[in-house]
Amino acid sequence: MKVLVVGGTGRIGTAVVDALTPGNEVVVASRSSTVGVDIGDAQSITALFERTGTVDAVVSTAGATPFPVFADTTTDHFREGFDSKLLGQIDLVLRGIPHVRDGGSFTLISGVLGREPVASGVVASTINGALESFVTAAATELPRGLRINAVSPSVVTESLDVYGDYFPGFTPVPVADVARAFVKSVHGIQTGQVYELG
Repeated sequence: MKVLVVGGTGRIGTAVVDALTPGNEVVVASRSSTVGVDIGDAQSITALFERTGTVDAVVSTAGATPFPVFADTTTDHFREGFDSKLLGQIDLVLRGIPHVRDGGSFTLISGVLGREPVASGVVASTINGALESFVTAAATELPRGLRINAVSPSVVTESLDVYGDYFPGFTPVPVADVARAFVKSVHGIQTGQVYELG
C-alpha cells in the first residue's frame, strides 16, 4: 500500500510515519521534507499529487491554528486557521480524489477542542468542529468507494512542555496512541468516523 503522509515531519506526523512504515510504501511530505508541500497553497497541493502519483491513502497531520485571547481575536486569526488547518486539509481531499485508488482513504486531523473548548481556543475549536463536520458529510458523497475519517486527539503527552498550559485537567494522549488511530483509519473499513482520543 502506498500512503502519502502530509505533515510527516512533525511530532505526530513522525509517529504516524513510523507506525505505517512496516508493510507500506510511505511518502512523507511537509514544508521541510524532500517532497515539499504547503497545504495553505493550492498550487503546492496540486504539484504534490503530480509528483507522488497514484496512492492508496492520504494522511494529514498538518495545519495550525492561532490561540489568541478572545478579547484580541480578529477575523484575521480565523482566516489564518481556516487557510491552514481547515481549507488546507479540505483541499488535500478535493485535489487528491483523482489520485487515490478506488477504495482508498483520507485521514485528517482535528482535535479535542472541537468538543471541549479552552481559554484562547475559540479559533481552534471552530476549525476542529468544522473539519469534523466536513468529514462526516464528505463520507456520504465520496466516489469510487473512497473513505474519509478524522483523528481527534487530546493534547499529546510528548507536547505537554509546549501546550500543557492550554489544557489544564485534560488527559494527555501518548503520541503512539494517536499514530495507531491513523493506522486504524488507513487499514480499516470505516468511513465518516471521528476517532476521539483522550
